Parts: sequence; C-alpha cells; structure tokens
Amino acid sequence: MATPELPENFREPCPDRILDDIGGAFGMGAVGGSAFHFIKGLYNSPGGHRLSGAFQGVRMNAPRVGGSFAVWGSLFSTFDCTLVYARQKEDPWNSIVAGAATGGLLQVRQGLRASSRSALAGGVLLALIEGLGITFNKFMSRQQDMPLVIEDQIPDKSSETMSSSWFGGWFGGKKEEEAKGFKTESPVGMPFGTAEEILL
Repeated sequence: MATPELPENFREPCPDRILDDIGGAFGMGAVGGSAFHFIKGLYNSPGGHRLSGAFQGVRMNAPRVGGSFAVWGSLFSTFDCTLVYARQKEDPWNSIVAGAATGGLLQVRQGLRASSRSALAGGVLLALIEGLGITFNKFMSRQQDMPLVIEDQIPDKSSETMSSSWFGGWFGGKKEEEAKGFKTESPVGMPFGTAEEILL
C-alpha cells in the first residue's frame, strides 16, 4: 500500500502541532545551549580544570536554555493554531502575528515598552523567516519545472587530427603511412612479389 505524497511544507494538524513544536524547540535549545555553554565553560575555567568546567556549564545551563526554547515554541504554536482556527486560513500571516504575540507576551512582565519592542522584534524575525521560506520554495519549484535539455556532443574532428598529426610525426608515422598506402597483388608467376615491394 503506497503512502500518499506529502507537500514539502506539510505540518501536523493543529492540536498535535503544539506538542511537536514544543519537542523540536526543546531539542534545538538543548543542543544549541550545550554547544554554547560548553565553549563558554571551556574558555572561562582555570587551566587544568577546563574540561570539567565545560561539562559543568553544560549540565547547569543546557536544560534551562532548552526549557526557554520549549516555552517559546509552545506559545508560538498555540497562537499559530488559534489564528488558523479564527481565520480559517493557513498562510504566512499567521506565523508573523504569532511570533509578534509570543515576543510580546514573554516580555509583558518587563513593562509595556519592553513588551512592544519584543513583539516588534518577534514579528520582524518571523516575517524574515517566512519571506526566505517563500523565496526558497519558489526558486525550487521553478528549478523542478524547467525542462531537461540534453545536448548531443559532436566529437571535434580538428582536435583529433591535430593530436594524431603531432603524435604521428614522432611515434606512429610509419603505421599511418602503411594504412594510407595500398598493396597490389602481383600476377601469378611473378617472381619478385608485390608491386610495392619491387618499387622499394
């Protein structure tokens, strides 16, 4: 039984999408936070204890960074699904507005000015991401729609004759002359062989 082809930008349906995005965001935050805090711990630890300091930095900070990313992913997906349900349409505007709402809500404890700046930053960031995604998809679909052009290559006779004449003068001149010449058989009873042998 063949599985149906899924489009490239396929995402899970909305209730499942939230859990999927939480897990993906936590994974990205944990891996990225591990790399960042490993290097930071390696750099800031005293000599002789750099490796243990790097692992301690990862152990203390990577879960926190992963959790922060998971919170951001859960809020973003919740806002995105809410907008899909409210508008009955799934397009890039949902992601842009969801990014702005997520950024604003996460900074609401810092005050109105910080919240509005964070909302603007989240909206701009998601607009850039969506714009790049649309551009990339259009470019890839244009590449797939282009017909394949297969050109038959005609062998270049001039290069063959040049290479054979250059090499022919040094290495294979006699064989080439023999190939160009012809032999005639002597009539029966001629004691000297072929006509070419007589001339030589």
